[in-house]
Amino acid sequence: MSMLENAWYDGSRWPLLLWPLEKLFISISQRRRKQQSLRQWVSPVPLIVVGNINVGGTGKSPLVIALIQWLRDQGYRPGVVSRGYTASPGAYPFSVTSQSSVEESGDEPLMIVQRTQVPMVIDPDRVRACRHLLKMHNCNIIISDDGLQHYAMGRDVEIVVIDGKRGLGNGHCLPVGPLRELPDRLQHVDMLIVNGVGGYEHEKAITMQLAVTGLVSLKDGQRHDVAMLVNAKANTEVDAEVKTRVHAVAGIGNPGRFYNTLRQAGLWPIEHSFPDHHLFQLSDITFDDALPVIMTEKDAVKCALLPLSAPAYYLQVDAQLPAKFSEQLMQLLQNVKESETDG
Repeated sequence: MSMLENAWYDGSRWPLLLWPLEKLFISISQRRRKQQSLRQWVSPVPLIVVGNINVGGTGKSPLVIALIQWLRDQGYRPGVVSRGYTASPGAYPFSVTSQSSVEESGDEPLMIVQRTQVPMVIDPDRVRACRHLLKMHNCNIIISDDGLQHYAMGRDVEIVVIDGKRGLGNGHCLPVGPLRELPDRLQHVDMLIVNGVGGYEHEKAITMQLAVTGLVSLKDGQRHDVAMLVNAKANTEVDAEVKTRVHAVAGIGNPGRFYNTLRQAGLWPIEHSFPDHHLFQLSDITFDDALPVIMTEKDAVKCALLPLSAPAYYLQVDAQLPAKFSEQLMQLLQNVKESETDG
């Protein structure tokens, strides 16, 4: 995490020196939103945006995966569009499959497709991605993974994810703070999901918890219980509690949440942080011991083909959502259906 990003969340006041740049950012963003909204594309099927107003990781991907399954359970045929950050396909729009390379697709789209087999199209132009998705696949509802600020794309439901511990940081927009839009933007979204319990509260908040469902081997795809490592012979003793040492590798927006999850599972992570969307090389995850290496599922799609000698796993987590989430979303989609009928 950079010095500036640390300052957004630790109460430092020196970023206020960048106040003139924040005002410029807000002005440009608001003008861009107004211009894009005037020529907004309207989807012929319901479109749900899952996004955030913070930069950095908030936990959108587990929610998107849970949303795909929930929609299928309701009888929908969902498809997903995404910008495909860091992706370099031969041309856009690009349909991501389980066999796509991470260089072509980007890490998050490939992870979502490998987990769910959902139809997925990436394109910086999300409207073009939506059109291609509907042309190539029999989808009757679209999920936009991120794209909250892509106002050229019309949307029926907006879901915003906030990290429960980090919240909105200092509440300022870039570069003084971590926000892409002013905090009052949250008053106008349809659903606000707070990932984990922490200091952040909001009257609209629905709490999402990430539950560890196991360790998946990068070598053979076999699933193991975390207890396999916790109950193994301990390497050290910390605060009189025997814990298992592991190398924890994270190239994500908020690695601290990943490390804390490992600790809560009874492991003692040796932390190795890399920039978000980092394209790993073998040397990044090779260490001078035989301790297990654990990474996120998003990072695993970039490391699966590396010839690792030490045992390596990714931590699989699933979003747990209360009944309130299902009730609210069902009502929102019913409202969309009724408005289409009235129209």
